[in-house]
Amino acid sequence: MFRMWGKIWKDNRLVRDTVACISDYSLSRTQMVFQALDEICYTFDLGKPIWLDANIHDFQIHDKTRFRQDNFIEQIDFDYLEIHVIEE
Repeated sequence: MFRMWGKIWKDNRLVRDTVACISDYSLSRTQMVFQALDEICYTFDLGKPIWLDANIHDFQIHDKTRFRQDNFIEQIDFDYLEIHVIEE
């Protein structure tokens, strides 16, 4: 099962977190990542963040990345959203 942990951080404190689970292995890994991110954003009632080159690079190396204000169109009331693949 593919699992991704989504965490909202504000002032160096974990404010909210959730785990998205994807069990459809007919999807590619990239599709699983996007579907899990969609579930996390839906749970947190957020718009989808924009993937910048730095996010793609961090995610390819560490299987996690942080989305800050620059990644969102609307104003956010937290410091960043962090996603982390915890199981594949």
